[in-house]
Amino acid sequence: VQLVESGGGSVQTGGSLRLSCVASGYTHNRYCMGWFRQAPGKERVAVAAIGYDGSTSYADSVKGRFTVSRDDAKHTLYLQMDSLKPDDTAMYYCATDAAGGAWSMVHSPYRSPDVWGQGTLVTVSS
Repeated sequence: VQLVESGGGSVQTGGSLRLSCVASGYTHNRYCMGWFRQAPGKERVAVAAIGYDGSTSYADSVKGRFTVSRDDAKHTLYLQMDSLKPDDTAMYYCATDAAGGAWSMVHSPYRSPDVWGQGTLVTVSS
């Protein structure tokens, strides 16, 4: 199984970006997919996730600004990021969890994703 992210870049405050993550190697779509981010000098944290049933969960810091979605026909996860702020600057990682759901991927300290992508860098300037 492999996850490959794309779509990162540099934008100014208030701008938008759309991240994509293509999953390969799965023979089904019954897994949760999500986004994490790691800012320089900080721990990696969950941003948003979407279950195979379409349920979603978001970190409080991005609610109302970010939208997570998936296209199972293309095995692709998306993250639409609007109203970007300098605090959103980070490396963004795609991840999957075959057993957990969207809420647990974002909020539970007891679950960890099974597979990680290599990351795509997002830089927001003021």
